[in-house]
Amino acid sequence: MQQLLGDLARNRPGDAVRKKIQDLQPNPVLRLINRWIPGSEIRSWSDGLAGELATARKLTKLKRHGWFTLHAIQWPSGADIDHLTIGPAGVFAINSKRHRGKTVWYGDTAITVNGAVTRHIAISQAEAGRVSRVLSRRCGVDVPVRPVISVVHAAKLTVKNANSPVLVLDVGHLGRTLSGLSPRLLPDQVTRIYEVARDPRTWSG
Repeated sequence: MQQLLGDLARNRPGDAVRKKIQDLQPNPVLRLINRWIPGSEIRSWSDGLAGELATARKLTKLKRHGWFTLHAIQWPSGADIDHLTIGPAGVFAINSKRHRGKTVWYGDTAITVNGAVTRHIAISQAEAGRVSRVLSRRCGVDVPVRPVISVVHAAKLTVKNANSPVLVLDVGHLGRTLSGLSPRLLPDQVTRIYEVARDPRTWSG
């Protein structure tokens, strides 16, 4: 495949989070210290980075099955898509959520973490919808995008919704579940969507 100027395929997992951490604390020594201070903003972002790296490691294994993954795709607003995975089963916008040692429960409409309701589902659905609109416009055909939440390092994950609008998976099951889904795209369609997605101009407007 031809490489593009500013090719998003060069992005490393967690690049957007790394930049945020560096912006918060430019001094590398203080940055390292803050990573170990409970409740600090840098500690929180560092936990998020660990989650993205864990998810990326699982997604890398899909490559040999005809899948492509992009990481840290930034919107003009500064927000980013953690991971965008494109393969025979379709296109998936994946959010990594690290809830170390906590109990995560997904019912009909929301995820709770240790009993507290989160906005994970609504945010993931909105992001996938936006990604679908952008890719559909640039590809010239409808490109459905399914939202996925990769739950990292939770003590327990319970999913009660059998037909959930958002696929909520323990990170350990991520690759196996995606590769086991029914094929929806032909190889040339996968390649076309990936080429569009890796072009930074796709996400600039």
